Amino acid sequence: MITLTNISKKISGRTLFDEVTMSFNDGNRYGLTGPNGCGKSTLLKIIMGIEEPTSGSVSLPDKVGFLKQNIEAFQQNSVLDTVIMGNTRLWDALKEKEALEHHEMTDAIGMRLGEIECIIAEENGYAAEAEAEELLSGMGIPQDSYHLRMQSIPQDHQFRALLCQALFGQPKALLLDEPTNHLDMESIHWLEEFLHAYKGVLIVVSHDRHFLNAVATHIADIDYETIITYPGNYDEMLFTKTSVRSRAEEENKTKEKKIAQLQEFVSRFGAGTRASQVQSRVREIEKLQPSELKKSNIQRPYIRFIPQEKQAGQVVFRLERVSKSYPNNPVIVNFSCDILRGDKIAIIGNNGRGKTTLLKLLAGVIEPDSGNIVRGHNVEMGYFPQNHSDLLEKTPGTTLFDWLKSRRERIMDQEIRGILGKMLFSGDDAFKELQALSGGESARLLLGGLMLTNPNVLILDEPNNHLDIEAVSALAWGLEEFKGTILFASHDRDLVGNVANKIIAFEADHNIVFFQGPLSEYLKKKH
Repeated sequence: MITLTNISKKISGRTLFDEVTMSFNDGNRYGLTGPNGCGKSTLLKIIMGIEEPTSGSVSLPDKVGFLKQNIEAFQQNSVLDTVIMGNTRLWDALKEKEALEHHEMTDAIGMRLGEIECIIAEENGYAAEAEAEELLSGMGIPQDSYHLRMQSIPQDHQFRALLCQALFGQPKALLLDEPTNHLDMESIHWLEEFLHAYKGVLIVVSHDRHFLNAVATHIADIDYETIITYPGNYDEMLFTKTSVRSRAEEENKTKEKKIAQLQEFVSRFGAGTRASQVQSRVREIEKLQPSELKKSNIQRPYIRFIPQEKQAGQVVFRLERVSKSYPNNPVIVNFSCDILRGDKIAIIGNNGRGKTTLLKLLAGVIEPDSGNIVRGHNVEMGYFPQNHSDLLEKTPGTTLFDWLKSRRERIMDQEIRGILGKMLFSGDDAFKELQALSGGESARLLLGGLMLTNPNVLILDEPNNHLDIEAVSALAWGLEEFKGTILFASHDRDLVGNVANKIIAFEADHNIVFFQGPLSEYLKKKH
């Protein structure tokens, strides 16, 4: 069990949560939700003692798994050792044993080695490598990487190793901040199964709605300067929360209407002979005062892409035996297909197989080694790169307003202000420098730029990364409503399932399948 007692946190005069007392109970899996900036990651750091609360205290079990993000701290360690470090007591015992075995044996050292052997046995240390390898396998890390240094494996695999570190050693509590960020669909499914079998208390932050719905038994929602716990998954919480708020607003409207009627009576007869009736109405007005509803911090951007009047031709892209390789790594081999006007194509597959490469080829960012990519008639393309800095030239002094103004000639200032407002940038946010943007803010800015330029073809590489759940929902709605052509890569199964009508799947052994149907049909056929 994890217990918070009178926890408050204020940052720069803004209250994230105030005097929160609650428990996260064993056997429950809590999705921690709220928009970007509401304090989800801050709360996890407070629970772990990494960050101090403004006031209050936290009670924790003795063994807690926490997903770290600092891969640079583990660069010189082997992948296997990095995972085993998740059990601090075991790791310290193993390192001390190794050090003592290099000393001349004495009675004291012999006694200490006996104590260490007891610790290793208690922590199931002799099965540690097997447990670590099972976790790494589930995360899709190849066996030949286990004994390599962390710096020698791809960065997304390094993050996966840190996730295995958090899961290792049967912790009594698990705190996971965006665990699906560097996972493909297969690894996400494996993680869901692992967490279903987990017996301790889980607190997880995720922007992946499908993952939260699959994993959570409860939702702890940060809103109204507190944390409210709802039974059920994310969708169930949203329904309950919206219903409660709607009822409270309706009750207030009813009270206000009744108060207006009573005040009219008091105004008419306040100076007359019906003093007792007037006083009765005054007392009733006092009882009927509407309850004060705190403002919710839920915000959803308005995302809608309206293509230019000129339609693209029937064939938007024609790929003719296209190949692209990197040193010792052919990722696309003799791939041919036609992408037609109105196609909404999700590009899926394990990381490293070529999804980003294909999108960069289509966007004209890189050239194929061989073969041709023919762009169709009247194609006006908008590109959203996975690495936001590829488009956001973060030169000192460049503001959001400046960057949007550069996206289109002869644009009116009020149009820019309108886009900024739709993307939740208000007031002086327009003059925020690009260098100061968070991942979520830069993603919203890029989407705002696409809304300004009105392309009829959208090429999007992991556009949901860094967005909160409300923004991802708004993005899905915008893509569903879009009348042009879309090619996008994403591991978000709700986004892919709701938007895509065709699938390009990067499968094993450089096999690329162009499936003429939605994700559900592709998965059914594959299995």
